[in-house]
Amino acid sequence: MTSNVPSHFLSKEFRARAAGCVLAAAFVLCSALAAAQDAAKPAPRPQQDDFFGAISRWWNQSTETWNSGVSDVRKRFENFGNEAGVAARTTVDNAKSAADAVARLPSARVVRGHEKCKNAPNGAPDCVAATVALCKSKGFDNGGSSLDMTTAEVCPAQVYLSGRSDGEGCHTETFVSRVLCQ
Repeated sequence: MTSNVPSHFLSKEFRARAAGCVLAAAFVLCSALAAAQDAAKPAPRPQQDDFFGAISRWWNQSTETWNSGVSDVRKRFENFGNEAGVAARTTVDNAKSAADAVARLPSARVVRGHEKCKNAPNGAPDCVAATVALCKSKGFDNGGSSLDMTTAEVCPAQVYLSGRSDGEGCHTETFVSRVLCQ
């Protein structure tokens, strides 16, 4: 039995061209279908009362809740920068107001110094006497209020020479360094 199909239809080159044309046509068809799907929104499916319908509804509600939560966090984060700027401006304004109020006090001055606080019977530093002494050293008759204190760990030289920074003989000393005197 002989076939009536010409031999050029069975050649490798012809089959490769035919396969290329089929692939190109399939690509064009798939692209057209994808564009049609993007352009037309599918109509909402009626609620299904079976198990898979319930899972589908649950999944859709979960993703909507997740997306709204992420959106809320993003909005809060964007507003955080604005609120921080407002708070910084308010803080600066309040600090200026407090400094102006102190400057308006006619007999009050902030003085700097270095006066050692004595220890109270319970071991805590008692800086009231140091505050009064610092104000008197700067020419003020009345006492004042401590604004800033410094604490230092004081150790004998033998402790430092041994390479340690604490040990027997070390103690804490507190100093008044800024006082509002009247």
